[in-house]
Amino acid sequence: MQMKDQDMLHLKGIYLAPYMQLATALIGKRRHSGGNMFRHQIDTMGILIDYGYIDSVLLKASLIHDVVEDIPEFNRNLILEADAESGQVYELVLEVTKKEGQLKSEFLKHIIEHGSTKAKVLKCADRISNMISLGFVTSPEFIERYCDETEFFILPIALEVDYNMYQELIDLIITRRKYLEDSGYLDRKKDD
Repeated sequence: MQMKDQDMLHLKGIYLAPYMQLATALIGKRRHSGGNMFRHQIDTMGILIDYGYIDSVLLKASLIHDVVEDIPEFNRNLILEADAESGQVYELVLEVTKKEGQLKSEFLKHIIEHGSTKAKVLKCADRISNMISLGFVTSPEFIERYCDETEFFILPIALEVDYNMYQELIDLIITRRKYLEDSGYLDRKKDD
């Protein structure tokens, strides 16, 4: 579906450059699937726009959603000084940031139970990007764990906030599980 003119005009007024600059700190951070974390930030923003989300705080946060988690020494004041919305952006980034030592399951349960709508939408877009990247992962154990985690924690979030994202996540889970089946991984696992 093509973007409406009014949405395009709204996007034109969003100043993303400071957040893109902050995201470049992730260029050296490799992903399990290859590539780097900077590209993942851009991809997550693209997924949000693809689904029609043009909220400026949400888009800005998507560009830096992994900066605090993946670069512990990152100067958080740089986020807070970016623009007039930086406080809201920072709070949203913190909502989708797993705290050091926190179990992933606890983190995701917290988003399910206490996350804002924006945090839930951002987490869904983030997971869609991650699930697409699983096509480049060669560890069947990682793929299986990630599919299980997505099914258990992310699908309930997506069902609450965006049915179309929910549908895409289901399709991604199905294709990744089919890959595991076709590769013989599930048969080998049963034999163990």
